[in-house]
Amino acid sequence: MTEKSKKIWRIFLVLFVIIAILVGGFLALYFSGLWEEFNSVDKIRNLIQSTGFWGKLVFFCLQFLQVTFIPIPSTILTIAGAILFGPLQGSLLSLAGIFLGSAVAFLLGQTCGRKLVEFMVGKDSCKKWTKYLSKAKFGFIIMMLLPMFPDDILCLVAGLTDMSWNFFMITNIISRPIGVFMTSFLGSGDIIPYSGWGLFVWGVILAISIVAIYLTTKYQEQIESFIYKKFKKRRRS
Repeated sequence: MTEKSKKIWRIFLVLFVIIAILVGGFLALYFSGLWEEFNSVDKIRNLIQSTGFWGKLVFFCLQFLQVTFIPIPSTILTIAGAILFGPLQGSLLSLAGIFLGSAVAFLLGQTCGRKLVEFMVGKDSCKKWTKYLSKAKFGFIIMMLLPMFPDDILCLVAGLTDMSWNFFMITNIISRPIGVFMTSFLGSGDIIPYSGWGLFVWGVILAISIVAIYLTTKYQEQIESFIYKKFKKRRRS
C-alpha cells in the first residue's frame, strides 16, 4: 500500500469514527428522551442533579460536547451550571469543558478538512464563516467576545483557515472567561432581575449587543486593518 493510500485510509477511519460517535450519540439522546431536556435551564439542571456524585463530570462533558458534537445551547447550559454549583465553580467547570472542546473542534477542522466541517455544520454555514474568518482574523476575537455568534461553528471553521494554533488558543483564553463569567453571574437573574428595572437593563444590554454585532459584521475590514496596524506598531516598538 502506497503512502497516499495509507493517508486516505487514515482519513476515512477518522471520519468513520467521528460520524459513528455523532450518530450514536444523537440516537442515544433521542431515544432516551434526553434530547428534549436540553431546551431549558430547569430541565438541564434536573438532568445533571439526577446523576448525583457524577454531576460535575457530566456538566463538564456536556460543555465539551456543546462546542464539538452536539448543538446544546451554551448559554442555557452555563446558567444551569451556575445555579447548581455556584457562579464561580460553575464558571470554572464551564471553562474547562469549553477550552477542551474548542481545542478539539479547531484540530478537527485543521486535520480532517472541509468535508467533515460541512457535514457537521452544513455546507452554507461552512462557506459563509470560512470566507469571513479568512478576512477577519482579529475580528475573530470580537466575535468570540460577543453573544449570538455561533462560537462552536467558528472554532471548527477556524481550523480550515490559516489561523495559527497559538492565535486561536490565545483568543479563547482572553474571550471565553469574559463571556462565561458574565453569563454565570448575570444570567441567573440574581444581580440583574428579569422583572422590574432589570427588564430595562437587559433591554439596553441586548441593544448594545445587537449594535456591536452589526458594526462588527459591516465594518469587518476596517476593524481588521485598524487592529493589525496597532498590533504591528506595538511589535516594532
